[in-house]
Amino acid sequence: MPAEFTPVITLILMSFFLIYFAVLALIVLALIFWIFMIIDVAKRKFKNETDKIAWILIIIFTYVIGAIIYYFIIKRPNKH
Repeated sequence: MPAEFTPVITLILMSFFLIYFAVLALIVLALIFWIFMIIDVAKRKFKNETDKIAWILIIIFTYVIGAIIYYFIIKRPNKH
């Protein structure tokens, strides 16, 4: 391999690993957020027990999408 291609290949590999670790960090953060939302549902007092069970199932089966929906519909409005 010619020497003039070595910096280009190194740059490509570094970019690949940077993107890989950024995506990995986002996945870990999403998992932590998901767990916190499940804990919040479990601790929160709802008007009836079926709401709690429904939200837990929604968050578990839809993963981060369900956790985001729960955050904006239930958790965030209660802070104001």
